Amino acid sequence: MSMTPFRSNLSRSLGAAFLLQALASLVSGGFLFNPLIVEEDIRKTMLNLASHAPLVHASIIGDIVTAAGIIFLGAILFAVVGSQNKGMALTALGLYIFEAGILVASKCVVFGLLKISQDYAATGDKAIERLARLALEAEHFMYTLHMLPFGLGAILFYFLLNKSNLIPKWLSLWGLIAVPFVLVGAVWTISDAHVPPAILVLALPYVPFEFFAGLFILVRGFHMPIRKDLIQ
Repeated sequence: MSMTPFRSNLSRSLGAAFLLQALASLVSGGFLFNPLIVEEDIRKTMLNLASHAPLVHASIIGDIVTAAGIIFLGAILFAVVGSQNKGMALTALGLYIFEAGILVASKCVVFGLLKISQDYAATGDKAIERLARLALEAEHFMYTLHMLPFGLGAILFYFLLNKSNLIPKWLSLWGLIAVPFVLVGAVWTISDAHVPPAILVLALPYVPFEFFAGLFILVRGFHMPIRKDLIQ
């Protein structure tokens, strides 16, 4: 049976939402900001940031786009699975909005860190180093913190998505099983700033999920029609 226009548009929106926030996050963090950070060397980090201010600005804009994408994704997921349990879906949406807010706040810290770095590059004042180190630690903390509401909200959404049977069980279970590992990694990082690099392995099962889910839903759509009256 072919999809109705409503069902087709909603599936395309969900697929695009997954891809939008996943791509924006990857570009802003993985390609723009993180390569400028030199672990255990705040001086080189500040000089990198000061000499690559356009990249820092682009990374800030990228994460603001990511935050908008998170809210957009949460709204579409709510529309898709709200009929399964409206209270649970509304809670998940609230957690996604909270996640986006923390992410934007962390970018305000990045902007402050850039200004500190530019002052250091201009003056070489060693007294600035401690301030920059604190700002960088605050950014790392807030970025990690935003993964907590994401993880909790994603568990709720993926549970409802699995219950809805709109996509294959194996796909929704992939997200549902992988997200708790992200939560564990975030809690571990927050509780111990000197976690081993292996902690990043915990996030690996989830990393490709949003890209694959987005492409899959864009291409294949949903399995079952959705009634408009159930999500009002």
